[in-house]
Amino acid sequence: MGMVSEFKDFINKGNVMDLAVGVIIGGAFGKIVDSLVGDLLMPVISSATGGIDFANTFMPLDGKVYATLADAKKAGGAVVAYGNFITVAINFVLLAFCVFLLVKAVNSMKTVEAPAPAAAPVTPDDVKLLTEIRDLLKK
Repeated sequence: MGMVSEFKDFINKGNVMDLAVGVIIGGAFGKIVDSLVGDLLMPVISSATGGIDFANTFMPLDGKVYATLADAKKAGGAVVAYGNFITVAINFVLLAFCVFLLVKAVNSMKTVEAPAPAAAPVTPDDVKLLTEIRDLLKK
């Protein structure tokens, strides 16, 4: 079997295509969650914490003072950008929660197939014969 036909067989398996679709949808879904966090949640959290801009919260390690994170990076200063970490952590938690809800919804939509009713037990021939003899003796 040639390498091309092996590759064709590999691609034609259902799991590969399912994975590809999942990765593409996951990438788009990640952008939606990024927007949810960056555009909707973080402004609310920022306003609740007195106007803290999490994208610009950082701690310089070189002892210098920088106006913004971009200025610190431009100057080549070593900084710990913990605000960005907070934003990414919130993104992760929301994304994980959304995936949990999605999996839960899909699982609840799956119909549980009822097991097939058990077939009546097959009576052996000798027992049938004895039953007929008993019924005839009763008459």
